[in-house]
Amino acid sequence: MQALTNRLKVVSRKPMTFWERMYLPAILKGMIITFSHIFKKRPTINYPEKTRPFSPVFRGLQILNRDEEGREKCTACGLCAVACPAEAITMEAAERKVGEEHLYKEEKYAAKYEINMLRCIFCGFCEEACPKDAIYLSETFAPSNFQRKGFIYGKEDLLIPDPKKDPEAYKKALGSRAKHPEGHGNEH
Repeated sequence: MQALTNRLKVVSRKPMTFWERMYLPAILKGMIITFSHIFKKRPTINYPEKTRPFSPVFRGLQILNRDEEGREKCTACGLCAVACPAEAITMEAAERKVGEEHLYKEEKYAAKYEINMLRCIFCGFCEEACPKDAIYLSETFAPSNFQRKGFIYGKEDLLIPDPKKDPEAYKKALGSRAKHPEGHGNEH
C-alpha cells in the first residue's frame, strides 16, 4: 500500500515507563504552559469602556443615509430588497407631496422600510444594489434583545441623524465614511 502523503508515522506500541504512568512530567508541562500565560497580554477587551478597532471591510448594522441637507436618499426602488438573499428587507413606496422637498430628495420615498435582523446575513448586497447610496452597512452591530419583534428595525431606527439638527451624531453614524464623503469608505 502506497501512502498519499509523506507524513506517515509508525505508531509505537511499547509499554509506558514508570514516569509516564505517574503523569507527573505531563502535569508539570501543563502547569508551565498555564503559568506562562499569566505574564502575557490579555486578549479580552473591557467593552463598553474600550472598543476594538473595526476592520476596513467590517459589515455591521444597516443605516439609511441622508444627503448634506438632511433629506432622505432612499427612493424605494426595491433593488435592495430584491438583492437580499435572506429576504430580510420590506418596504412600501409613497409619492412626495408638495412642501415635502426638504424631507425627501426624490419624488418617491420609502414610507415604510423594515429590516428583520434575525434574517439578515450582513452580506452587503443591499449596499451594492442601491443606486443612490441610500443604505450602507455601518461600523456597529445589532444590540441584543429579548424579544423577536425587537430585531425588526423600522425606518426610524435605521435612519441616520439629520446633519443639520445633530451634526456630531451624523458624523459618528457615518464612521469611516466621514473621511470619504464621495461614497463608500471601505471599497476593495
